[in-house]
Amino acid sequence: MDEEMREVIEEFLVESHENLDQLDQDFVALERDPDDRDVLASVFRTIHTIKGTSGFLGFTKLEALTHVGESLLSRLRDGDLRLTAESTTALLAMVDAVRAMLASIEAEGHDGEFQYDAIIDLLTDLNAAEAVERALEPEPEPEPEPEPETPMLGEVLVESGQVTEEEVAEAVSEQAEGDPRHVGEILVEKGTVEPAQVLEALHAQAEKAGPGVADSSIRVDVGLLDKLMNLVGELVLSRNQVLQYATNLNDAAFVANSQRLNLITTELQEGVMKTRMQPIGNVWNKLPRVVRDLAQACGKHVALEMEGRDTELDKTVLEAIKDPLTHLVRNSVDHGIEAPEDRAEAGKPEEGRLLLRAYHESGLVNIEIIDDGAGIDVDKVRAKAIERGIINNDQAARMGDREVMNLIFQPGFSTAAKVTNVSGRGVGMDVVKTNIEKIGGTVDVQSRVGEGTTLKIKIPLTLAIIPALIVGHGEARYAIPQVSLLELVRLESEQAKKSIERIQGAPVYRLRGKLLPLVYLREALGEHAEDAQSHNDAVSIVVLQADEQQFGLVVERVDDTAEIVVKPLGKQLKGIPVFAGATIMGDGHVALILDVMGVAQRSKILSELHDKGLGAGEADAAARRKDGQTMLLVDAAGGRRIAVPLGAVARLEQFETSKLEWAGSQQVVQYTGELLPILSVASLLGFGAPESSDPIEVVVVWQGDRQVGLHVAEILDIVEDVELGRGTSTNPGIVGSVVIQDKVTDVLDMRAVVAAVDPSLLTDSRFEEARV
Repeated sequence: MDEEMREVIEEFLVESHENLDQLDQDFVALERDPDDRDVLASVFRTIHTIKGTSGFLGFTKLEALTHVGESLLSRLRDGDLRLTAESTTALLAMVDAVRAMLASIEAEGHDGEFQYDAIIDLLTDLNAAEAVERALEPEPEPEPEPEPETPMLGEVLVESGQVTEEEVAEAVSEQAEGDPRHVGEILVEKGTVEPAQVLEALHAQAEKAGPGVADSSIRVDVGLLDKLMNLVGELVLSRNQVLQYATNLNDAAFVANSQRLNLITTELQEGVMKTRMQPIGNVWNKLPRVVRDLAQACGKHVALEMEGRDTELDKTVLEAIKDPLTHLVRNSVDHGIEAPEDRAEAGKPEEGRLLLRAYHESGLVNIEIIDDGAGIDVDKVRAKAIERGIINNDQAARMGDREVMNLIFQPGFSTAAKVTNVSGRGVGMDVVKTNIEKIGGTVDVQSRVGEGTTLKIKIPLTLAIIPALIVGHGEARYAIPQVSLLELVRLESEQAKKSIERIQGAPVYRLRGKLLPLVYLREALGEHAEDAQSHNDAVSIVVLQADEQQFGLVVERVDDTAEIVVKPLGKQLKGIPVFAGATIMGDGHVALILDVMGVAQRSKILSELHDKGLGAGEADAAARRKDGQTMLLVDAAGGRRIAVPLGAVARLEQFETSKLEWAGSQQVVQYTGELLPILSVASLLGFGAPESSDPIEVVVVWQGDRQVGLHVAEILDIVEDVELGRGTSTNPGIVGSVVIQDKVTDVLDMRAVVAAVDPSLLTDSRFEEARV
């Protein structure tokens, strides 16, 4: 095969693959509106083009298959037949067969050995079917089409005196009768004009029309773009080195030139990155066909809607999310949306709704997959997680609904009653989560029983060049992607000693009234951890977010911000979860890029934060009862000190008074998707109420599997190893009094809290762990 023919075939393959992807969408759209003549005409032209070109190139099997498809499409276009689900399925099967033949042509140079006789026979039988009877009512008069600004080819030929208006009108009539050729081809065949005259008329027509889309775009090989991106990355590294060198020179001309280099490099970087950006619609284009086929296989009716198709992201990221996104859509159709009879029984439309939404926010691409199906029962998830040993009863009781819901991303987890060939909701979700996290993204699930499920994916725009915060540890430097950075906190030495506390051995910092778990970079790197309080220097805390959970990374120093070029790790470091890559700094030294999610997981921030903040397990509870307890000290009202067992404390919160509502006679606030009862400790114990403030201080405590908010005047301190002895109080809300920090302190009876909300919970065995 000569080079010219090879180029022709490659061009044919590229155009045909693009057209086939569009055909999948067109057939799904036609199934909803079979009378859309414009779409039918577009589909017909696509198959006609593939048939004609394959015949010219000698791919006879491909030509034979597309010929029968073209014949059926011709009758559909002319109105002799009406598109049905059966004919749509047959035509989609033809599209799949054409795609397989194109793959064979690309790999082996011929259209394959398989004949596809069954598809050809089915298309032939459908083509032989009798024409459908059209409705008796007269069709509405078509609206007059606006006169086009660009002259038609026939008009140009008439103006030049090459043909008469009657000859052009005759050619147009033949087009209307089904001839797919344009007017120039028909006139040339009749001998009315010469090919050169038609070509000259086409040039004249193009000049009057102005530049088109084809004139303003070219095809570029993806490999070339990747190479160009790598070169720009190296240029960015060199730019960084030049800028750092310039800061040490007292040379105005050199500094000016380096700033010019910086500007040009930045603009070039942005331009090249734009060439790699593609709309997410390129991935979504395949999903209507996926949803249509799955819905038919499951006996369901599903309407797919898509918003934000033009949202752009890097081609590398786009390829990385293709499979996870398809898997999530398949799960939504198979196990999210109910069968028509179940939806009708629940008072819903028989046709389910699946919405895909994409948008930019805070430098990230947000993708939402929303269905209006049955939703996920959080109680079933909790029970299945306990059954499989993923969590124990104590953890299950303390976990909020959102934390329980995210357990579906555990390996092999599923609550589906049966596993289908598509998969149960949850099967493979761990793979989805892993693949998304590999590119620095997160995935979250929200669901309401009977209303539906929303899966939210957040991913970076690009992976090649990213802004980062540079931090130091000893002589080494590390880069933290700014997409995970929330804020920086600096504590002077004395302030650090007072502000950094420990809850059952875990360091925390109270940031604006909320406890922020801390991770020392030294510890995350596997070295011996040193407390911040042991240093005389100030403490720098980098507040990060991983999987919707905030934590503070304590670092020795914060150096600077920089745009870094991400380099893959060598095989020696790939197995270390805290590193996501490497980069070369301006001085030529290598800095490792921290994987924020990996740091959180290795430090057990995500898996054990709940237990660290709320108390330990049964063994720890027994040890505290024996050796003394850790207590949270609060001012209930007017300086009245109360101690609350820390094992019962979930979180410390502040609520605006405007958020407080009433549910019957109980004051509540909407919290983590539930109604949180709010009790005044002072009122509960019978000595007034705390002074009014906005926001109010609330200690969220556990009782059984529920939470209650204790309204206090002020949160004072956390004290360990409190020896309680025997209770001496006659107050039903107090179990005794102890001396803490040289002051008499009453110890709150958690059973009184329970009785104030729901006395039936007093029989819950899990509550006994919180008793004093």
